[in-house]
Amino acid sequence: MKLYPYVIYPTQKIKFALEKIDKNKQGFLIVIDNSKKVIGTLSDGDIRRGFLKGTKIDDYVDSVKFSDFEYIYITSSFKEITQKFKSGKITFLPILDSSYKLINIITKKQFHLLLMEDMIYDLNSDFFSLDVTKLDHEIYNRPWGYYKTTFLNEQTRAKIIKVLPKGELSLQEHKKREEHWVIIKGCGEVIIGDSVKNVYPGDYVFVPKGCKHKISNKLSDDTLLVSEVQLGDYFGEDDIIRYKDIYGRI
Repeated sequence: MKLYPYVIYPTQKIKFALEKIDKNKQGFLIVIDNSKKVIGTLSDGDIRRGFLKGTKIDDYVDSVKFSDFEYIYITSSFKEITQKFKSGKITFLPILDSSYKLINIITKKQFHLLLMEDMIYDLNSDFFSLDVTKLDHEIYNRPWGYYKTTFLNEQTRAKIIKVLPKGELSLQEHKKREEHWVIIKGCGEVIIGDSVKNVYPGDYVFVPKGCKHKISNKLSDDTLLVSEVQLGDYFGEDDIIRYKDIYGRI
């Protein structure tokens, strides 16, 4: 594991620190001495506050480092890290040994991905090799409303679906995934195979692979909000076989 992009020495200049922060894309550095003992942290915010107080770009890191930093030990439990990251101000944690030497670093996004990916809890892991962009997904507009993917890995995909009043998804099926719906808000009409039923907040709907299905928001003037979890081996939009669609997408 290479921690060089994320560390700085107190005798190095702020200009060099800014260059490293810009390059590592994390927004912070860990300040260590020659024995790799952690003596502080440095964020772009720390540097900005230093500039406001008159610090110059050619001054040393030691003048702007944050000494009262939060950290964990290599022996710290999952619960301890969870408690630390509950603070909105903490976005990363140096991982130290009993001599306060830097062993590793973990960010809040990496920790969340560790949980979501169901990875083995090991503070020696190379956390910077993780693809934390899996936690960030765009909102996609559709004629019936919009959806946002909240999580996606090889086994599952989770979405929040908002169906506008009078909107309806196409009558469709999937060959490579099953779907599990929980109604969060509003009331709607669901077609599963040959069955038609109304659904309300708290209702659960199972959509097997290869089953024709549709959900619509015909019953009220309020929006219909659905939590959807897909299970399978492929989640692409091209695994949608449409049979009927009021928006002409067949």
